[in-house]
Amino acid sequence: MAEKLGRKAAEHVAELAKLSFTDAELDQFVPQLEATMHLFDDLQQMDTTGVTPMYSPTQEISVMREDVAVASNQRDALLANAPETEQGLIKVPAIIDESED
Repeated sequence: MAEKLGRKAAEHVAELAKLSFTDAELDQFVPQLEATMHLFDDLQQMDTTGVTPMYSPTQEISVMREDVAVASNQRDALLANAPETEQGLIKVPAIIDESED
């Protein structure tokens, strides 16, 4: 059975996942993480003798399309669909407001 992970291990896991928790959230997270680790113990005890490994959750095979050249140099047609253009480029609204510091 998995040993208790403790608060320090939970903080480490959170840091690896780039998550930050308050003390109260961490107190809630530690038992949940320990319960999750115990599920892995249960899985390790399962008898998988004779079970074929599964590499995909479906039986579908990735279908590849044929590599066919297409007319891709249609800049004027693309720009004609844009609501606003400037100097041969699509003009979009500014998303960064540099007026405030």
